[in-house]
Amino acid sequence: MDQNEDQILVEELAALGAVSGGSGRLTGLVARLLRKNVHEIDLVVPLPFDEAVQRVVRLLAGAGRPGKSPIVESDRDQKMIRVVAGGGAGGMNPVVVTALVKRGTGAGTEVKLRAAAKEGLVKQRAGEKTAARLAALLSQ
Repeated sequence: MDQNEDQILVEELAALGAVSGGSGRLTGLVARLLRKNVHEIDLVVPLPFDEAVQRVVRLLAGAGRPGKSPIVESDRDQKMIRVVAGGGAGGMNPVVVTALVKRGTGAGTEVKLRAAAKEGLVKQRAGEKTAARLAALLSQ
């Protein structure tokens, strides 16, 4: 992974600041100082590994920003899928969602879902809410 979630969040917030008529550079500097709201959920998906990976990729692709495909890094026994989704009020707060899909020992596949977002003065808990929403969709 060439960027960590902090870098991605700062760049996304700076881009939003520039689009809204402000200074993207200043927004990026301020974003570095903001705290993160991070939430992780462990799941077991009752599917074989390859089917579980496909399901997670489809789910995260649908949750991610339009026009951007998920980033997938693979290994023999695990795959990491990452997207930037919208969370918070009006879906304007960027949320980095990372799913680590691991080959399970039984009939299921292990999925660790992590969502992280920067928090300003108004606590929206975008990371927590996004992780819960996506975990519920994945569990259906």
